[in-house]
Amino acid sequence: MTFISNNATTPSGPTGRGWRFAAFALAIVLVLFGLPLVGGGIYLIILGGSWYYALAGLGLIVTAVELARQRMRALWIYLVVWGLTVIWAFWEVGFDWWGQVPRLVAPTVVLVLILIVLPALRRPQART
Repeated sequence: MTFISNNATTPSGPTGRGWRFAAFALAIVLVLFGLPLVGGGIYLIILGGSWYYALAGLGLIVTAVELARQRMRALWIYLVVWGLTVIWAFWEVGFDWWGQVPRLVAPTVVLVLILIVLPALRRPQART
């Protein structure tokens, strides 16, 4: 006797291994980008420069940890990082289109990638 389960645990389902692997791979990439940002940002702070890079790198690392844990919190944390990045970019170069491109394209691509792996992220459990 065979029972067919509809619990979506296949690789194509929302909680399948393919989605979990993609979220974990993205987490690794974010750590690889975040660590140099934190290090370079700290150096820039020591020189009297902007705190943005250290804080953005830290935000990437925290997002990566939550992605690796497959928590929806990763999206919300990164949305804060992305939003603050937009504010910083406009504060730094105003409405200069070509000045905005290097500041906003990569963070927006990361946001899109996080949205793509959204099916792998678990919603918080309701507390009873």
